[in-house]
Amino acid sequence: MSSKPQLYLSVSVVLHNSPLALLNSAMQSLHRSAQAAFQANCLARVTVYLIDNLSQESYRAELTQEITGWPQSEFFDIQYLPLASNRGFGAGHNEVLQRLASDFHLVLNPDVELQDDTLRTGLTLLLDNEDVALASPKVFSGGGEQEFLCKRYPSVLVLLLRGFAPRFLRRLFRQQLAAYEMRDLCQDEGQGQGQGQVNVAIASGCFMLARTPDLRAIGGFNEDFFLYFEDFDLSLRLGKVGRLVFDPDMRIIHHGGYAANKGRRHLRYFITSGMMFFNRHGWRWI
Repeated sequence: MSSKPQLYLSVSVVLHNSPLALLNSAMQSLHRSAQAAFQANCLARVTVYLIDNLSQESYRAELTQEITGWPQSEFFDIQYLPLASNRGFGAGHNEVLQRLASDFHLVLNPDVELQDDTLRTGLTLLLDNEDVALASPKVFSGGGEQEFLCKRYPSVLVLLLRGFAPRFLRRLFRQQLAAYEMRDLCQDEGQGQGQGQVNVAIASGCFMLARTPDLRAIGGFNEDFFLYFEDFDLSLRLGKVGRLVFDPDMRIIHHGGYAANKGRRHLRYFITSGMMFFNRHGWRWI
C-alpha cells in the first residue's frame, strides 16, 4: 500500500483572451509546484480547470493547441471549459464549484507563477492548522519588487489614492496607504517589521488556496461582482469560517496591474464594484 496521502487539489483559472505566454508559464510552474508537494506527501492528485469566459474563436483554437504541449498525467489533469457567455470573474470560478470533489481548491490567475515549494508550503499550513480557511502568499512583481496584496478593510480615500492619485499625492498619504497594504506586518525582512505568518482581513484573488468545503459553505464568489472586489467580498465572508493567513514562505510572481492602467471599461468596473462592496459591507471614507 502507498504511504502517500490521498489529498486532492483542484485549481480554477478564469480566462478571457489571456496572454498565452503568461498562461504557459503559470501552468508549467503549477505543475512543478504540484510535483514538489506530491514528493513532500502533501498531495496525491491535481485537476486544473481552465474556464474560458468567451474568448475569441482564434484564441480558443490557439489555446486548444497549446494545451496539448502541457504536462498531463493521472496525477495532473487539465480540463478546458469554454463557456458560451462571460458572466464575470467570480461566476467563472463558480462554474466548477459544485462539481469539485477536492479537499483543497486554488483560485489562480493566468498571470501568476508559483515557486516550486509554494503549494507544499500552503498545503502544509492548511493541514497543520484546522482553523485556517485560506492561505495567501507573498507576492512579487515581474520585476522582483514585493507587491502588497493582503489588505486591511479599505476606505474610499485609500482606494482613490492607490488607484488614481498622482505620485506626489500618494507620497503625502503614504502612511495611510502603507497601513492599508499591511506593510507593517508583511514587508520584506530588513525593510519593515515582518512577523512571519499574519492574519489578514482581505486576500488577493490572484492566488487563494482554501478548503473546498469552506468555499462551498459560503457559496463561492458573489456573482453580482463582474470584475474587481469579488475577492474582497469573498475574503470577508470566508473570514467568518476561519482565519485568512499570509505566509511569507509561500511565494508567487504576479504579472498583473491596477485597474487605472487598463482603460475606461476597467475603470468603470472598478468604480461600480467598489460602490457595491461598500454598500454590502459598510462605507469607510477615510
